[in-house]
Amino acid sequence: MNKRTLKNTEWSILIISLVLFIIGIVALYSCTQSTEFEEMRKQLIWFAVSIPILVSFIMLDYNLLSRASYVLYGIFILLLIGVLFTPEINGARSWFNIGAFSFQPGEFAKVIVVIFFSTIVCKFQEKGKDEINKPWKLIVSLMAVALPVILIVIQPDIGTAAAFLFATIFILFVAGINKKYIIVTLILIVILVPLIYMFVLPEHAKTRIDVFLNPNLDPRGARI
Repeated sequence: MNKRTLKNTEWSILIISLVLFIIGIVALYSCTQSTEFEEMRKQLIWFAVSIPILVSFIMLDYNLLSRASYVLYGIFILLLIGVLFTPEINGARSWFNIGAFSFQPGEFAKVIVVIFFSTIVCKFQEKGKDEINKPWKLIVSLMAVALPVILIVIQPDIGTAAAFLFATIFILFVAGINKKYIIVTLILIVILVPLIYMFVLPEHAKTRIDVFLNPNLDPRGARI
């Protein structure tokens, strides 16, 4: 490891993660005493596993991740297809269960798709920042996000799909997308959100939204 790597490492990400972890552990300690701190122990295990992975990624050259994103994107598309054939859990097919280990490809796909989408946008903008505003290039870029989003909606996991969409909007905004596209997108969101709520969302997802907006509907949290 050289000094340049240490200097360019985003240590703030690790610090923020540690602060959030400490807050979470304090909260879990206070609310899991009745279950002999089972959830808190799980969180400690995940922390021990994830922090070395986090440190490895924040020290990794982002250009390497960008080049690898093409292969990783393809792998996770296959995983998102494969998970649709797994047993249904709580109304969704989102998990691979391998013994005691559970794996939700949609969560990891968030990172891979964001990197892949950013790579495509950067490639298009090599000839100029305004290249992303050309309709066919914008459509090709959006298709890279649309495919995993469709597969995740089929599971269904609307929350994860929404995270993809928000990430896409912010990336395009930073990339310098034309304001007319932003206005059209906002209009579509206003029109589609009520329709999706009424005709697409499963009942358990509607219940979560209703309780989130009005906690008095379920003060004990039994339906979440």
